[in-house]
Amino acid sequence: MYDQNTPIFILKEGTERQKGKGAQRNNIAAAKAVADAVRSSLGPKGMDKMLVDSMGDVVITNDGVTILKEMDIEHPAAKMMVEVSKAQDMECGDGTTTAVILAGELLRKAEEMIDQNVHPTIIVSGYRAAAEKGKEILEKTADKIGIKDKDNLKKIAMTAMMSKSVSASREHLAGIAVDAVAAVAEKDGSGYTIDRDNIQMVKKQGAAMEETELIRGVIVDKEPVHPGMPKQVKKAKIALVDSALEVKKTEIDAKIQITDPSNLQAFLDEEEKMLRGMVDYVKEVGANVLFCQKGIDDLAQHYLAKEGIYAVRRVKKSDMEKLSKATGASIVTKLKELRKDDLGVAEMVELKKVGGEDMTFVTGCKNPKAVSVLLRGGTEHVVAEVERSFTDAISVVSVALEDGKIVTGGGSMAIELALGLRDYATQIGGRAQIAINAFADAMEVIPRTLAENAGHDPIDILINMRAAHKKGNKYAGLNANTGEISDMKRENVLEPLRVGMQAISSATDAATMILRIDDVIASKGGGSSQPGGPGGMGGGMDMM
Repeated sequence: MYDQNTPIFILKEGTERQKGKGAQRNNIAAAKAVADAVRSSLGPKGMDKMLVDSMGDVVITNDGVTILKEMDIEHPAAKMMVEVSKAQDMECGDGTTTAVILAGELLRKAEEMIDQNVHPTIIVSGYRAAAEKGKEILEKTADKIGIKDKDNLKKIAMTAMMSKSVSASREHLAGIAVDAVAAVAEKDGSGYTIDRDNIQMVKKQGAAMEETELIRGVIVDKEPVHPGMPKQVKKAKIALVDSALEVKKTEIDAKIQITDPSNLQAFLDEEEKMLRGMVDYVKEVGANVLFCQKGIDDLAQHYLAKEGIYAVRRVKKSDMEKLSKATGASIVTKLKELRKDDLGVAEMVELKKVGGEDMTFVTGCKNPKAVSVLLRGGTEHVVAEVERSFTDAISVVSVALEDGKIVTGGGSMAIELALGLRDYATQIGGRAQIAINAFADAMEVIPRTLAENAGHDPIDILINMRAAHKKGNKYAGLNANTGEISDMKRENVLEPLRVGMQAISSATDAATMILRIDDVIASKGGGSSQPGGPGGMGGGMDMM
């Protein structure tokens, strides 16, 4: 007879399952732990993290997305927080720490509401309504910006680098970032489109950050194929060839049998003649610089050197594309199809030694649509952090130009949003207003964290900021150096509208997704959700 008390196993042995509030608490604890891990790195006074991987490689940074990518996170809910930072980085290039901290705070507030028996579905719908309204408020507060407004674009780049270790050289780097973006920006209707891949970054250690320079052209990490070639070519006519300057081998295995010694010499002479013909053709077209994506035969190298042609072989496809955009040259697949109008132009092509390595600099391009930046720093770790900071600067300038809208930083927008959302909550009424008010409180984590990291009293700062905003000063934010509340527009603390918009979107999406989970089923050996480790991280977080 069937016994009702007999347990029925539907899951594999060893599978762990957590249901209801236990599962929610565990997920929220893991997500909060991730937010707390990056919290101290927010703002101009944020601290750096040293991350050591299993191979012993060291990364020193305060870039949110880099910290989270390098951390070995195991907990599934914590991994969702890493996705927040990745989404923010892909879309804006900056504001990754802000987005993660905001998601963590939304979950912290949600946990308090769950304890008061507010249903997660109500919290989720309230959060979604608040996020939409928040983005609307942000849009209204934004100011316009254009490509000619280089001064404000530079301020945006400087704000992005303010919190990084390169902040001492931020003015110099910001100027280069704005010039680089302006060079590659392409008009698209009323706005601009910017392909950041057209800005090539070459890292070389052994010099000060101030020696970072913009090259209106391309740096190719190669040297000429023959020592007899000129070290520099002025008024360069550049050919880009995607085929080898070698005698072609047959597609199928073939054997040439030579029985007479005189035939052997004739065969070698013919081979030499073919290579000579290739070089003569390059010369005939008028090229004095040749970039070849494939190989160049030794004999062809000799003839090219004799003709005074600067030739480089095995150039990367991406570099060939950048050379094409910078010099106006067309990439030809067959050498015999090379024509005069396929050639690109540059003032100078020269060989330079940088950081002990020979590199080819193609400079002085008229109106280049691809540029290079030679990034310098004292040590390998410094140059790596310069690259991360410079990438952020280029990203924020690009998105500001693409959207044509900017807002102020220093926590000013967070307070403005919090005030607007509290007004909105009273109009909504019902239980959803509890969640909207909680969202407004969560927004204030940004100025509070900025104040904490700068060593100021967060409560005093928040009270003073709220008072300033209630008086109508929507740009009032925290000056981290003095601890005073001042106009962020006058303080030149600006950021693109998209950074705030994306931070709200990705933080809300992650928080609502985590809140809707009430059952965690982890198979044996899978991403465990067992408590232990910091904040229920399953011990999978290795950080110093």
